[in-house]
Amino acid sequence: MPLPDSIEREEIHKRQITMRAYRRADGLYDIEGQVVDNKPIEFVAPLTNRVLAPGQPIHDLWVRLVIDDEFLIHDVFSSSDSTPFSVCKQAPPTLSVLKGERIGGGWAKLVRSKLKGAASCTHLMELLGPMATAAYQALWPVIRDRPEVLDANGRPVKIDSCYAYASNREVTLKLWPQFYDGPKP
Repeated sequence: MPLPDSIEREEIHKRQITMRAYRRADGLYDIEGQVVDNKPIEFVAPLTNRVLAPGQPIHDLWVRLVIDDEFLIHDVFSSSDSTPFSVCKQAPPTLSVLKGERIGGGWAKLVRSKLKGAASCTHLMELLGPMATAAYQALWPVIRDRPEVLDANGRPVKIDSCYAYASNREVTLKLWPQFYDGPKP
């Protein structure tokens, strides 16, 4: 375990998020996300008084994005297998508004604009952020030899997009020395 030991404690909730990517026979890619919430103790679902046994899912939700190697979304599938309220099972079709959109810069903002609030299920929407990251990780072997995406000044857009790619870090010095602005090595 990479975290330091903690004081004595008792688990009260478990959330598992799983991401998987698949290359399809038709040349497209399936990016799948699943979130499962459960408790190690008996849980009474709100409003329903339905008793869930320890470990029984409160949420068991799935999303599949069908994308191409340009990250264009060709199709969206979703299911809500376990939910605290029966009405939640009506939410999966709301993700269809993502068909024709492209995963890329501004993805989180796009998702929020199309699905925020009562427009969709919060938990399904939350899966879409890490699914975008999983898509990039999965397709890296396909896209790695493509030309670098540059801004209007010819600077790679990856610079300052994350901690490692900060303009003053070693990764930027090695990949794009002309744009490095950290201490001289």
